[in-house]
Amino acid sequence: MAEQPRYVPRFAAEPPQEELPYGRWAERLAAVFLEAALEMESEEELGAIGEVAWYPDRSWHGYSYVPATCRTDGDYELFGYVRYRPAGEDREPTDFIAQVDYTDEVAERNPDWSLDICEEVVGSWRGVGGRSAKMTIVWGRPLLSGGEFVAGELGGLTVDACPLVSERFTLLAPDDFGGDLLDVVLYDGKGKELARESLYDGGGADDDEG
Repeated sequence: MAEQPRYVPRFAAEPPQEELPYGRWAERLAAVFLEAALEMESEEELGAIGEVAWYPDRSWHGYSYVPATCRTDGDYELFGYVRYRPAGEDREPTDFIAQVDYTDEVAERNPDWSLDICEEVVGSWRGVGGRSAKMTIVWGRPLLSGGEFVAGELGGLTVDACPLVSERFTLLAPDDFGGDLLDVVLYDGKGKELARESLYDGGGADDDEG
């Protein structure tokens, strides 16, 4: 076997398994998300919370993650995810928990953005020599037309991909590994690159909040 240029997890998360949440399932997830939002500490007056927008689910390390965003009438955006243990043959989903943050950096105020991105670190992966990658969930939407799927690329290596679902995507990929940082790349149906954003270039919705 040829020597590999680097050892890093690729396509570690399951691809999306469900449609975007709707009906009672969306209501259940929204209740968990909004409860966490109301408990979130904030120095700002965020205002009333609007409708939750859901993104494709991804599952990793025994949990499923469903990212979300929603706007407030104070012109902020809430972003985060609901995590839970998926249902087995004889049981319902369990262990629901939400992670929520906020930002005032929204797409309308950043006309130079080509992708509207949020991200959160959800775990780590240790490689050769004890080096670790930050396993990061990345979700968002393109701000230009013509895209078919989004890929996560680490040091030129594709480590995850997700087709656009209602113009939304979710990645779960290693980041910050061996000096390489994750890029989020939008492609059309023929594999032509349409847009590229680094998580560290100021192209995401949560840059000010870190």
